[in-house]
Amino acid sequence: MKSIVILGSLLGLLCVSGCGAKSHSLEVIATAYTSSKGETDSTPSITAWGDKLTPGMKSIAVSRDLIKMGLTHGVVVSIDGLEDKYVVLDKMNKRWTKKIDIYMGKDRKAALQWGKKKVVIHWESEK
Repeated sequence: MKSIVILGSLLGLLCVSGCGAKSHSLEVIATAYTSSKGETDSTPSITAWGDKLTPGMKSIAVSRDLIKMGLTHGVVVSIDGLEDKYVVLDKMNKRWTKKIDIYMGKDRKAALQWGKKKVVIHWESEK
């Protein structure tokens, strides 16, 4: 009986992060941005959700229509063609749709090199 209780507890812990989550994929336009006053507002290292960005972080901003699709604060995203996982920590101006902005720290050259690309993103959410 003791082993059933322990197994049940372990299964419960496993379900805390991921049970009921649905996998999603979507083609979006991806651009890049940096912590430069010219690219954001007067607080370039603070996101719309209040997180502090530092160079080296793997973070993205998402258009607000994507938030409604479950790509909300803290969701982990993989981007086809890139090895790392990215965390949603910022949101974009309301004028954008089906778009992500990849954070490039202070490397303006890398952001310009990235340019504008169509990519497929993948994430899990309850929606």
